[in-house]
Amino acid sequence: MKLLLLTLTVLLLLTQLTPGSTQRCWNLHGKCRRRCFKKERVYVYCINSKMCCVKPRYQPKGRLWPF
Repeated sequence: MKLLLLTLTVLLLLTQLTPGSTQRCWNLHGKCRRRCFKKERVYVYCINSKMCCVKPRYQPKGRLWPF
């Protein structure tokens, strides 16, 4: 019984300590964060006033329509 109680306690603590998933943005290629990683760039801002960090390969290249 003690082993079961200990196991449940550890599992409960692990679920609280693991980081939650971040909000996705930019066609699910980016993540809303306060700071972007080195290889990511900010292209748009999220609704929750965080930056949408997107890898450069998923960002649009130049202008679509030349005006």
